[in-house]
Amino acid sequence: MTNFSVFEYCYRDASNYKSWGFLLLHGAASNADIDDVQRHFDSGDYFIAEQLCIPPLYAELWRFSGGPTIDDHVWHTFHALRAATAQDMGAPVHGTVEDLLQKISAVQAWDEKLSPHWGI
Repeated sequence: MTNFSVFEYCYRDASNYKSWGFLLLHGAASNADIDDVQRHFDSGDYFIAEQLCIPPLYAELWRFSGGPTIDDHVWHTFHALRAATAQDMGAPVHGTVEDLLQKISAVQAWDEKLSPHWGI
């Protein structure tokens, strides 16, 4: 399983309701990769999922609220980049560690307008 990694992330609205997700990635992530991710994320943790072509997680909360609310915002949070376990291996592969790191490092500024919550 060392040939696969997991990128774990979360969406937490202003009322602290959370939706968790992860991406199974081909390739092994190093500690330097984790440091690089955090260096590029706003305050080390925050990113805009749409800008990285990562599935946004807020729709999970919409099931309970009937759609977007004033508590919604544009930011997701990084939780971990770790080696995949046998339990993770049932998920579809969402690209490679290298591709994700390239997308992250290519971001010059986070574009809040890419999220449907911009301006709510």
